[in-house]
Amino acid sequence: MSEDRKIALVTGGGTGIGKAVAQALAGAGYQVVITGRRQEALDAVASETGRGMVAIAADLTDPDSVAALFAAIKARFGRLDLLFNNAGTNAPAIPLEELTPAQWKAVVDTNISGVFYCTQEAFRIMKDQVPRGGRIINNGSISATAPRPNSAPYTASKHAVLGLTKSTSLDGRKYDIACGQIDIGNTETPMAAKMKSGVLQPDLSIKVEPTFDVKHVADAVLYMAGLPLDANVLTMTVMATKMPFTGRG
Repeated sequence: MSEDRKIALVTGGGTGIGKAVAQALAGAGYQVVITGRRQEALDAVASETGRGMVAIAADLTDPDSVAALFAAIKARFGRLDLLFNNAGTNAPAIPLEELTPAQWKAVVDTNISGVFYCTQEAFRIMKDQVPRGGRIINNGSISATAPRPNSAPYTASKHAVLGLTKSTSLDGRKYDIACGQIDIGNTETPMAAKMKSGVLQPDLSIKVEPTFDVKHVADAVLYMAGLPLDANVLTMTVMATKMPFTGRG
């Protein structure tokens, strides 16, 4: 490994946005580590990508598992330059009053606590390494700004991620750690496949929504990641131009 090759960790790197971003980072010369729950999915991405991509399974809802993941990265590479907090989950799109505590907790544990645990471990490495500092990019989703119907757990969690992004950006200043957030709407991944068959709108109608190529998400993350640490994109929204988001509701 070249001494000037930057080390990047992508959570949720086995599918969708995480996979696309991890492969783009690898193509741009980063040494990439991908993580997620399923080792077989991670191994498939690493094998497909090549370029020395490393796959380490972890449960991001478990602080001990997260600590072990970051310890493995530090032991192997000695530093961490970029963390893309991408892993997330959702609850069934059912009326708020029908959600179970377990469904609520599953979303909160992954989308909020998991992001915090990873951010905390990244701070511990980045603040003491030489050269000092690094960058954290959070996947916020446009649900960090506006909800869809029947999306209380996901929307609440993504609003919380926005608050965590701002706090991370502030608290990271003294360590030369920059933090920003990318909010993504209807990119072309398996998770967004339902958009093509129609999804519930605020007026209770069902409408097909446009999607866009996930490559543009990867390009946006590459731009954010490539900035010097004295510059930062705090928030960026990337979406299909005709997506019914602005003015939703």
